[in-house]
Amino acid sequence: MNRIARFPVMTAATLSLLVLMTGCQRLKARDQLNKGVQAYKSAKYEEAINHFQEAVNYDPTLPMARAYLATAYAQQVVPDLTSADNLKNANLAIQNYQAVLAQDPKDVNSLKGIASIYYNIDKYQEAKDWQKKVLEVDPQDAEAAYTIGSIDWRLSYRNAVQALKNVGMQDDGQGNVKFPKKACQDLVTQNGPLVDEGLEYLHKAVEIRPSYDDAMAYMQLTYRRKADLECGNASAVKDDMVQVDQWREKAMATRKANEEKKEQQPQGIQMQ
Repeated sequence: MNRIARFPVMTAATLSLLVLMTGCQRLKARDQLNKGVQAYKSAKYEEAINHFQEAVNYDPTLPMARAYLATAYAQQVVPDLTSADNLKNANLAIQNYQAVLAQDPKDVNSLKGIASIYYNIDKYQEAKDWQKKVLEVDPQDAEAAYTIGSIDWRLSYRNAVQALKNVGMQDDGQGNVKFPKKACQDLVTQNGPLVDEGLEYLHKAVEIRPSYDDAMAYMQLTYRRKADLECGNASAVKDDMVQVDQWREKAMATRKANEEKKEQQPQGIQMQ
């Protein structure tokens, strides 16, 4: 009887001990998190990673720890570098962002983080796919739409330069009307979808943010790539170049207005 009576008491004691241990783990996790933040602010990213990993180890349920760990790994990723160490950091960052998304599939910062990493390691299709996931969660994210459009221009420009080089030409920026028809038709197949998608998302970015001068600048660049695909149709090339001129002027005027507006904003109290 006594043994049976003591069992609930022992269970309660055990539960109390577990609660105490859990509380201690959480305190340690938050301590490591704070140390990681300070290290990150001091640009000591390796040290920050160690602290954030310890925070995750102490308390895997601490929401910020995993996100901060992913961000610290992402900070270590060098753009356009495909070394083993760089790709390792990229993959670790992606894994930790995905762990955050497993708990909250609509975490925009993690979606953007993954998109940015793929962009930095030259995986442009994956970068676009993740930016589209951002737009699924937040259709008003102008930066996501702009990024998709700018990637499409980058890829289409690369394709155009190589196609022109193959026939001994250089990009004249005016539609390359002397481009051989067969080579032009091949470029249409290659660049047509990129140009169409690029214009679609750049238009979306400007619709969301009418003062988005960078998106306007890429709009005129993308219309130049569209002109390449007219394959000698002088009238169509002329129409595209009209768009180039209009968007270039609009980008310049909008950038100037943005700069003037920024200069007019209060600069805060200055010590005399």
